[in-house]
Amino acid sequence: MLFWALGAYNRLTRLRSCVVQSFGAVDAHLVRLMALLSEFDAVQGHRHIADPAVPGGRADPVPQPLGPVLDPAKVAALRGATTQMGASLAVARSQPLQRDALAALTAARSVLDATWRTVVTEADGPGVREMLAPWSIRWEEHHAQIDLAVQVINHAAEQHDAAIHQFPARVLAWVFGFKPAKGL
Repeated sequence: MLFWALGAYNRLTRLRSCVVQSFGAVDAHLVRLMALLSEFDAVQGHRHIADPAVPGGRADPVPQPLGPVLDPAKVAALRGATTQMGASLAVARSQPLQRDALAALTAARSVLDATWRTVVTEADGPGVREMLAPWSIRWEEHHAQIDLAVQVINHAAEQHDAAIHQFPARVLAWVFGFKPAKGL
C-alpha cells in the first residue's frame, strides 16, 4: 500500500509539473505577443526632434509622425488592453494552477484580441491599411503559436484533472491538497 501511495503521489506531482511547464510555453508566446504590441505602439507614437528656436534644442520637442497614424483613441485602447494582459499574465505566472488567475488571463486575452480586431477592421485613412498589413500577419503568426501552446496546456490540465478524480488517487489528492487545474 505504501509503494502504491508513493507511486500515485509521484504521478500526481509529475502531472502537476507538466501543467506548470505547459504554462511556461504559453507565457513565452504571450510575452512575444506583448513585445510585438509594444513595438507597434512605438511605431504609432511620435518621435521628437529638437526645436531649433530653443537654445540647446532640448526644451520643447516638436512631435513628428512616423508615417500613417491610427486613431489615437484606438491606440490608447490597445495600449490599455496590453497593460491589462501584462498584469494578468504576471499574476498567472506566479500562480499557474490557480483557476481565478487563469480565468483573468483568458479574459484579458479576449479583450486584447477584440481590441486588436477593432483597430484593424476600423482602420481608415491614407496608407493605414497598408501599414497594418505586416502587423496583422505577425499578429496571426503569434496567435497560431499561442493556440498550439494553449492546446498543450489544456491537454495537460485534462490529464491532471482526470488523475486527481480517479479513485483511490482522489484520496491522495485530497490529503495533499491537489486541486483541479484549469486550461486556457
